[in-house]
Amino acid sequence: MDAPVDENAPIFAIAVAAELAEMHPQTLRQYDRLALVVPRRTAGKSRRYSLRDVMQLREIARLGAEGITLEGIRRILELENVNQQLAKRVRELETALADELLNRPGRRVFAAGAEGEIVSLKNGTRTQRRTEVVVWRP
Repeated sequence: MDAPVDENAPIFAIAVAAELAEMHPQTLRQYDRLALVVPRRTAGKSRRYSLRDVMQLREIARLGAEGITLEGIRRILELENVNQQLAKRVRELETALADELLNRPGRRVFAAGAEGEIVSLKNGTRTQRRTEVVVWRP
């Protein structure tokens, strides 16, 4: 079936992740020790990388090729992760707010008037459309 792939699912062994990231497995171990990309561990303590981890490894390679130090790369990745978490939280709050507004009894509906003013409408009513023809002559 066409189920979406969870980008955070730890599915790749270190050899596969290294090949996908176009790196040597020892480099992945070093990045794990430096906490740049920390894979999950199986019960037998072997590393398992997610698709997101592989994407981060490729980003590390790109940033390193631009001359950024490993400490700089660590900070960039940390900030990107915080940014993603905050964006996810904003989407959750926007969804919760939209649900609350839709489910609140006695909610108010607004529309824009002909002059751009805000017009409050009763629940279940529609705005009146103007149907007359206007001729403009300079």
